[in-house]
Amino acid sequence: MTTVLDLADPRWLAFVSASTSATPFHHPAWARLLSECYGFRAFALALEQDGVINGGLPAMEVKRPLGARRWVALPFTDHCAPLVAEGDTAQFLAEVAQQAERAGISQIEVHAPLVGSGIHLRPEGVIHTLELAADPQEVRRLFHKSQVIRSINRAEKGPLTVRRGDSAADLAEVYYGLHARTRRKQGVPVQPRRFFELLWKHMLSRGLGFVLLAYSGTTPIAGAVFLAWNGTITYKYGASNPDYLPLRPNHLTMWEAIRWGCENGYRTFSLGRSDLDNKGLRDFKNGWGTHEEELQYSGIGGDPLGLPMEGMLGALAIVIRHSPLWVTRSLGEILYPFVA
Repeated sequence: MTTVLDLADPRWLAFVSASTSATPFHHPAWARLLSECYGFRAFALALEQDGVINGGLPAMEVKRPLGARRWVALPFTDHCAPLVAEGDTAQFLAEVAQQAERAGISQIEVHAPLVGSGIHLRPEGVIHTLELAADPQEVRRLFHKSQVIRSINRAEKGPLTVRRGDSAADLAEVYYGLHARTRRKQGVPVQPRRFFELLWKHMLSRGLGFVLLAYSGTTPIAGAVFLAWNGTITYKYGASNPDYLPLRPNHLTMWEAIRWGCENGYRTFSLGRSDLDNKGLRDFKNGWGTHEEELQYSGIGGDPLGLPMEGMLGALAIVIRHSPLWVTRSLGEILYPFVA
């Protein structure tokens, strides 16, 4: 039987902790920070038998202006598949649809490809995954020699230092300053500062991730945020000062994260999602020896999935690139709750 379970129920954390397929996005802390930041109701759709959870999926209830309520698993999350045994998948999805209908929900969106009648698929680019090994040098040999290894070597011989952030200020001030400028250059709104404050509170301060900062002298020039739990490290955000890119700080922070993962028993390193037409980003991620796989999102019930609302933000790109940082931040405060 599939039930709607409060994420505070200790059975959910016990279940995902015991699942080898669970990623940091399945941990209740990720949904909690999204809920607290954007006001969405978070819960788990759990397959329960005799009080024991043996399958499920974290989800949130969201609503866009002039739109119906939807369940999304999970907003602002590259990939989040149901943790259900293959033989139980059809039953689980059918019961989830019934739960949604009883709750007056028009559609369920799952950020993973599903198979079954009444499921609509939407291409969402590609996702990049690197398998780790105990010896980081074994993994390093998979990297592209000219694109990655040469850049790492240059960074290691240069004036750069990389340190792990150890306070909320390192994430919500030092990294955030780089992040806001990078997002403006990309022409997209920046997440609210409180998102990074909550990311520190709910995840990084609890050992569920870390931020690495690259410095030239005393100047922070690049940073990257990683989620880490249950054998998987996920590269979530990256930012840098373009004036220092010849020093290759992004390559150095990525390599430091991969090396740390190898030395601490992690199995998988995800470099996240890329758009199909973003050749530069795909080439960068594939240069790390990753396996690139097509990514699709699934819709259950309602109309077939349309274009994501994020695509509409393209019209704002020119405005953002030529506006002060406060415009980028203000647009993020306004728009992020409505692009989930």
